[in-house]
Amino acid sequence: MALSKKTKEAFLGPLNINNPVIVQVLGICSALAVTVQLKPALVMGISVTIIVALANVVVSLIRKSIPMRIRIIIQLVVVAALVTIVSEVLKAFAYDVAMQLSVYLGLIITNCILMGRLEAFAMTNNVKDSLMDGLGNGFGYAWILVVVAFVRELLGAGTLLGYQVIPDWCYEHGYSNCGMMLMPAMALILVGCVIWVHRTVNEEKK
Repeated sequence: MALSKKTKEAFLGPLNINNPVIVQVLGICSALAVTVQLKPALVMGISVTIIVALANVVVSLIRKSIPMRIRIIIQLVVVAALVTIVSEVLKAFAYDVAMQLSVYLGLIITNCILMGRLEAFAMTNNVKDSLMDGLGNGFGYAWILVVVAFVRELLGAGTLLGYQVIPDWCYEHGYSNCGMMLMPAMALILVGCVIWVHRTVNEEKK
């Protein structure tokens, strides 16, 4: 079954031209906080993608029966329930990563991307479009985290996913890890670089 133009735009837009982090500047706090290592960044990206997609679907399904005056409360309840489920699953099967994510896992509840998509999209669109919008925004958020975490862990610790990738002979010949990459300020600088590259590329396309 072919996807409509609207459905394709709902999924593809957040991956590039309408990215939630580098264009809308949403979810920026967790993007800066969990990108010291690649593994927690991947887990956070996957978690947010699952939660925003499922929350969009649930809210879209019940949108016509939600009283407008309490819609925000209902949206928060849906998100909180999904975040709790994902958090417990991670603690059961990936406890070390859940501890690395710490409070930021629970704070997905307050992630602006989630509430923004529920209010701006899921409340007024069908289930299929809402699902694609949720997946698109989740993946759009996740790839920014992965790029930033990849650079920070590689240059800051010489590892990826905890495995050493910079060989010992590099260190023997004078190479040293860049400790600044592990500092919070570098996450902001790298996100700024991604925004710069993104805008440059899209301006050239225009």
